[in-house]
Amino acid sequence: MWPPVVVLAAILLCWQAAVDFGMVQEWVLPSPLAIVQESVKVWPRLMEHTGATLRLTLLGFAGGAAAGFVLAALLHLIPGVRRGIYPLLVLTQNVPVIAIAPILTMLLGYGFLPKLLLLMIVCFFPITIALLGGLTHTDPQLRHYFQMLGIGKWRMFWHVELPGAVAPLFSGLKISASYSVLSAIVAEWLGTNKGLGAFMLISFKGFQPARGFAAVLIVVAFSLLMFGAVTVAERFWLRWKPAKEGDVK
Repeated sequence: MWPPVVVLAAILLCWQAAVDFGMVQEWVLPSPLAIVQESVKVWPRLMEHTGATLRLTLLGFAGGAAAGFVLAALLHLIPGVRRGIYPLLVLTQNVPVIAIAPILTMLLGYGFLPKLLLLMIVCFFPITIALLGGLTHTDPQLRHYFQMLGIGKWRMFWHVELPGAVAPLFSGLKISASYSVLSAIVAEWLGTNKGLGAFMLISFKGFQPARGFAAVLIVVAFSLLMFGAVTVAERFWLRWKPAKEGDVK
């Protein structure tokens, strides 16, 4: 941990010195000390907006994860569906999120639902692709063995293919967890007075960059916490999953 900590400390010191010596105007780029002071000053408001962003992020991530899991299972179990939908699925990811947001707003208004759907659209794709790849690369000999035993497609999915695809699934969950907070901020830019995204817009437009950077710090910390939570869940599963027959001596 020491090398990145030292580099980060050096960056913060240079940043603080550049503002203190007038190399950068504080109304353009506030110093780290000013950001911390402003964070303490507006902490209750920050926590209020953080709660709104937290609710949107967790619901969107959970909904996107569920949608990604179900879609990956359908694409894997029904070959015709995969041939018809998979190319369109990849095509949808070439549409910028900032372009999807106004469309959802025009269709569904400025309420909570379009923001939630935007977040789910961002989160489901990495999970679908990762899980689908893991299901596809199941050991062919193991699959053939269970087919000889007369195991049906659904039992094969739950007892053979899905357990072997959990590691790729967690990889997709990590990516989605990292995207979820940033996507929630973009969703809040659609038009709301609650959430860190709205707080950032108001702060920067009101020439209060220290408050805007305080919100950015919370977003970064929240993103790291989401990623860390998925990582902890993955390690817990890897620790407690049943051992394979070949692992037992």
